[in-house]
Amino acid sequence: MAGFQSNLWAPWRMEYIRSLQDETGTHGCFFCAYWADPAHDDTHLVVWREQHCFVLMNRFPYTSGHLLIATSAHEGDPLRLANEHNASLTRTTWQAVALLRRTLQPEGFNVGSNLGLCAGAGVPDHYHCHVVPRWAGDTNYMSVLGNVRVIPEGLNALYTQLVQNAVEMGLRDRPAASR
Repeated sequence: MAGFQSNLWAPWRMEYIRSLQDETGTHGCFFCAYWADPAHDDTHLVVWREQHCFVLMNRFPYTSGHLLIATSAHEGDPLRLANEHNASLTRTTWQAVALLRRTLQPEGFNVGSNLGLCAGAGVPDHYHCHVVPRWAGDTNYMSVLGNVRVIPEGLNALYTQLVQNAVEMGLRDRPAASR
C-alpha cells in the first residue's frame, strides 16, 4: 500500500458503533429488537415489513434516504440463511430501490453489504443490506474536513414520505393512525 500517503479519519463512525450497543440497553442486536417490536415501527423508523425481512431507515445515514434491509434471522453469514430469507432480502432490497426512486428521484445508488467487522459491518452478527441513494456531485469531504455530514432532510419528515409512498406502492398497509 505504498501509494497511500495520508489517512482520512472518520470519527463519526464510532458514535454509530457505540449506538448499536446502547440501542437495546443490553448490548443486543437492534435488528432483532426492532423485529420483535412491530408496535413501535414508527419509533424505530421501520418503513415496511415482509414475512422474512424488513426495511428501516439508517439513523446514521451517509445521505438522505439511506435504508437498511435486514432479515428476521439473527445470522451474520448470508450463506447460512434459509433460502426464503435470502430470496425475501433480495426482492425487498430492489423494492427499496424503487421506493427511493419514487420518493427522492436519485440519479444512482450504492447497494450492498459488509460481511464481517473488518469489512465495515456495524452489526456483523446480523446480515443486512444497505441502499444508499446518490446524486451527481454529492460526494464531498464535508464529513472528513468539517467533521460534519450534510443531510438535507430530517429523518422523521422523510420517514413520513417513505411510508406514504410504500402504502401507495402496495408494500405496506396504511399505518393505524392514518386509517
